[in-house]
Amino acid sequence: MPTTSRLHKLFPFLAWPRPTAGLLRSEAMAGLTVGLMVIPQGVAYAALAGMPLITGIYASMLPALIAVLFSASTRLGVGPTALSCLLISASLTGLAIPGSAEWINLAVWLAILSGLLQVGLGMLRFGWLLNLVNSPVLMAFTQAAAILIVLSQLPAFLGLGGSWSQALQQANWLWQAPLFGAASLAILILARRWRPSLPTVLVVVLVTSGISYLIGFEANGGRVVGVLPSDLPQFYLPVMLDLATFKTLFVPTLIITLVSFLETASSAKVDSENRGERWNQNQDLIGQGLAKIASGFSGAFPTSSSFSRSALNLYAGAKTGWASIFAVLVVFVALFVFMPVLHHVPQAVLASIVLIAVIGLIKPQTFVRLWQISKIEACIAGATFLITLVASPQLYWGVLAGVVLSLSYFMYQRLNPRIIEVGLHTDGTLRDRKEWNLPALAQHTYAFRIDAGLDFATTPAFEAKVADYLAEHPSTKQVCLIAQSIDRLDATGVDALIKLAMQLDRNGMIFSICGLKSPVENTLKRAKLSTFAPQIKLYRTEQQMLQGLQSNIVV
Repeated sequence: MPTTSRLHKLFPFLAWPRPTAGLLRSEAMAGLTVGLMVIPQGVAYAALAGMPLITGIYASMLPALIAVLFSASTRLGVGPTALSCLLISASLTGLAIPGSAEWINLAVWLAILSGLLQVGLGMLRFGWLLNLVNSPVLMAFTQAAAILIVLSQLPAFLGLGGSWSQALQQANWLWQAPLFGAASLAILILARRWRPSLPTVLVVVLVTSGISYLIGFEANGGRVVGVLPSDLPQFYLPVMLDLATFKTLFVPTLIITLVSFLETASSAKVDSENRGERWNQNQDLIGQGLAKIASGFSGAFPTSSSFSRSALNLYAGAKTGWASIFAVLVVFVALFVFMPVLHHVPQAVLASIVLIAVIGLIKPQTFVRLWQISKIEACIAGATFLITLVASPQLYWGVLAGVVLSLSYFMYQRLNPRIIEVGLHTDGTLRDRKEWNLPALAQHTYAFRIDAGLDFATTPAFEAKVADYLAEHPSTKQVCLIAQSIDRLDATGVDALIKLAMQLDRNGMIFSICGLKSPVENTLKRAKLSTFAPQIKLYRTEQQMLQGLQSNIVV
């Protein structure tokens, strides 16, 4: 049994349920639905990444197969995604010319480096590090990135070239191009609302390709996909980079690793909840990392999990990883029979495919809701959003700024815990005395609660709070710490309690503690609290404490 468990850890696909004929039929239909969607999306996203269009197909084959075999979440749509492709383009801008051999080499290195980093994090069980990016920062960065993607696609959508610089230099402009783009976008929006399960993207590509061919769009100067090779991906061994270039790729590698796996997390958590299982983020790190490495050696770029394709996979009825394998088979067959059809697809249509994937990410109302929940977190999100836009194409500054600001706020909260004086409410509970205008628990008594652990970070605030109160109320005779909310206690906290007890004893005051949690109480026992501060009175319940404070007798 231990051997079998070990094999399942190394090769998660061995734990898949034995397929039946009925299961394979349903999985094949789900795979067909996703496979037909990923073909045009892969080409469109490759253009966004500045890569040869065929690499979008390559990134949807072996990487997707590796991901489903070695990940814990087997129903995710792995391959090119809009956000990851934007990060690739932004990271390499200024280092090489898009589409050039040097650009491809750098993109491959990004895939390999980010893949190795993910595999390493997963094997070391460091998946928790990804929690450093909180929801507001990710939301703000995603929305800023979505706006940048929209802006980058407008020239192609309007038939003005692949970029704004090319658009300004373009002499001839065909009115059919924006018509192709607008019509495609409108159809995709309507289909998403009314029939999301249909392979509408593929239908749009087929129809616009046929119309483009019939009206001679390419012959009149229109920009189309062009010739795509129908060959299988060859093994790509990247050219070694110098140390300075590796250093340049260091931060982009970190950001692509972080953001792409957060994309994965958003889909994987939904998948795990549907299966009623706990999400194994470390195994998914390994699987997604291996997929990136496979993509790099296929001559493609970093992959990720597409939320839209993952949702479609679930909507189409996928139950296991077999659906993803069938999707890869669909892409494999399409590589040989479908590439000529893509030749005449207007680039404005590719732009509309990218736009439909990202316009749903732009949700200004989330900033309003966040402001209502937490104004400070809303300001952090706003700063992340603005810095991402201003720092473009170096988008990673937005994420880094958001992480630094959110961690700084987190540390501020840790260093300044909520410490309140409590009083007895009419409902029998202990509440904030100032907020509810309650009397003291007993005459000349200071009863207070700290809503945090008592450790090196919170001890200074704890000591300052007690010292300030005693200075303002010199007639105090008793100090009582309500300890139910203290969930951790370190050596600094133990020393603080002993020093406080000794100080109060010297001044003729009584120090008591109520409601210690078991781990905290065990720490105090190991610290021999009764030896160093025998004068401390311990109460198990609030009722015992109230009686003790009133009578000044140990219960």
